[in-house]
Amino acid sequence: MHVLKQMIRQPTALFGLIVVTLVIGLAIAAPWIAPFSPDEQMFDGLSLEGAPLPPGGPYLLGTDTLGRDLFSRLLFGARTSLIIGLVANGIAVTIGLFVGIVAGYLRGLPGNILMRFTDLMMAFPALLLAIVLAALLKPSLWIVAMVIALVNWVQVARIVYTETRGLVERDFIMAERSLGAGHMRVLFMHILPHLMPTAIVWGTLGIATTVLLEATLSFLGVGVQPPQPSWGNIIFESQSYFQAAPWLVFIPGAIILLTALSFNLVGDALRDILDPTQRGRG
Repeated sequence: MHVLKQMIRQPTALFGLIVVTLVIGLAIAAPWIAPFSPDEQMFDGLSLEGAPLPPGGPYLLGTDTLGRDLFSRLLFGARTSLIIGLVANGIAVTIGLFVGIVAGYLRGLPGNILMRFTDLMMAFPALLLAIVLAALLKPSLWIVAMVIALVNWVQVARIVYTETRGLVERDFIMAERSLGAGHMRVLFMHILPHLMPTAIVWGTLGIATTVLLEATLSFLGVGVQPPQPSWGNIIFESQSYFQAAPWLVFIPGAIILLTALSFNLVGDALRDILDPTQRGRG
């Protein structure tokens, strides 16, 4: 509650929190508030010339190239994009925490091997690696989530490693060791609690990156495959109508940018609240 009260006092954080809450709420309620099925090709969903209908009338945001209601597809696409964002980022943070803590605590040869592997992964462009992995595997919602997790954990691991190295040298850790505390007690009772603010902040900030990466993969055709809607493949399917029906590209694109911005604003606010020493270092 203390964190929430502090966020409410910050206009940018409050804006981000409202948008994030609204997007999540609409995604959860999509089956009940969507006026049409996302895959239903409406009999009157295209003009006499076979073109998508503009926003207005029974179709709030217009129709797509197959006569499907764009508003309904965006609602269900939010479910897909957010599920991937939450699952992929949760896995990435978990892997990053494990690698960073183990490497920072053990040091020596095991720590060096883990961090050199992390450096090797960081050397590959994340988007290129994600495209290669997604192309090799059969694209689906869960495969895309796993692919994104496998390219996003390295930043978390590097930061957690640095913080763990600093914590291991602290007096209270050394005192705990001198009293005979085992490795598991030191790790789970003393080091991990100090790393939770970092995990929470990266868990929030990373969702924005994950949503953008999922949209990019879907736009390139190696992400979530139709007919399952996602914000990225909605743009991918409509790119040839960019001039004739610009709303099919601009509306989902604006939603992606607004959602990513909002998660970033919430993550920045959480960083400042949970770790005031980092304030202003975004």
